[in-house]
Amino acid sequence: MAPVRTTTIGCGYLGATHAACMAELGYDVLGVEVDPDKLAMLREGRAPVYEAGLDEMLARHVASGRLRFTDSYEEAGAFGEIHFLCLGTPQRSDGLGADTSQVEYAVRTLAPHLTGSPLVVGKSTVPVGTAARMAALLTELTPSGVEAELAWNPEFLREAHGVDDTLRPDRLVFGVRSDAAEKRLREFYAPVIDLGVNGATPVVVTDYATAELVKVTANSFLATKISFINAVAEVCEVAGADVVALADAIGYDDRIGRKMLGAGVGFGGGCLPKDLRAFQHRAGELGVEDVMSLLGEVDAINAHQRERTVQIAKGMLGRSLRGARIAVWGAAFKPGTDDVRDSPALAIAGQLHLRGAQVTVFDPKAGRTARAAYPTMSYAEGAVEACRDADLVLHMTEWPEFREVDVDRVTEVVAHRRLLDGRNVLDLQAWRNAGWTARGLGRL
Repeated sequence: MAPVRTTTIGCGYLGATHAACMAELGYDVLGVEVDPDKLAMLREGRAPVYEAGLDEMLARHVASGRLRFTDSYEEAGAFGEIHFLCLGTPQRSDGLGADTSQVEYAVRTLAPHLTGSPLVVGKSTVPVGTAARMAALLTELTPSGVEAELAWNPEFLREAHGVDDTLRPDRLVFGVRSDAAEKRLREFYAPVIDLGVNGATPVVVTDYATAELVKVTANSFLATKISFINAVAEVCEVAGADVVALADAIGYDDRIGRKMLGAGVGFGGGCLPKDLRAFQHRAGELGVEDVMSLLGEVDAINAHQRERTVQIAKGMLGRSLRGARIAVWGAAFKPGTDDVRDSPALAIAGQLHLRGAQVTVFDPKAGRTARAAYPTMSYAEGAVEACRDADLVLHMTEWPEFREVDVDRVTEVVAHRRLLDGRNVLDLQAWRNAGWTARGLGRL
């Protein structure tokens, strides 16, 4: 039997990763990308974003012919049996809600070109109610005689772990309206289900609305956990306690767990902040905004962490920020990616720069994307170089390189020995032994 022909509509971070992984599983894949620059990169087997292992996988399957890319929806409609929608849903420019225009455009453009009995599968993170609307649109625009059906299969990728999370997910969620759609998804994902880390990958079969809510609920819960420990960290500073030891202690409670209890400068990236706001906005549209007001506080605490870090930096300098030389280690919102969207590290660096500091940033992978976002700041090619003549060093993204840096080499190049660990992962005692004033957030 010939392998299933599948398309991936939208080949940014999610789509490029999904397309490459489906080719890895043996499927014939056609990716659709309308951005000409991204399309050119993908056709050369290069990913438009940094993700460990993705470039190699893309190059291998583009070279084999199993994975191709186009900007033609007509070609995609004729080719695919299962079509995955992997479009972005950024925060709307006029409010907190999610902008689903890319998803709607894809459905409107793809539907007239569908043939046979295709299954269209949404993977994008959308407000609850979107899938039902897209299903109606699909029925309206599909040619006569074509039996198209919609399913919703939310993605749960963690940036820097996207390839592994696609091939070995901790669960699969199928939002469907028929047994036939469930059967097709189970058959398609059979290799993934069989690759489960602890036996078969769990599959949750549910309705559209529940499938849509799973992703935003998970992200909002994680954001809440992060903001909670950051609020506690501020109490720890006033009380003279250590938030890292505290998190270790409560993390042993299996009802709580230690993951996501790393106090620091807060969360960022392209998912948690906008999903948190979109969930709160949609709850308001549904008339239950009061019960979700907690999410507004979670968002406010996260924003407060950035300003608080700026004020702590100013306090450590003991002077005005104007003219101070500050080295910032990290620009990406997390290690393992070059994504600087809503990055706490880059936002804090930018605020210091806007208040008159001379800021030099180094990030092992995100230098290019950071420079595009903040072109007026200075950028270094290495961690030690960034610290030359610095009055203060800020550790903002927990890349392994920063934990392994030679303290003595940094000591030789700085003007003043001051370190603020915004991620609470450095060995502060080692820095103090070298004569540094070193502190974290929530630990003095």
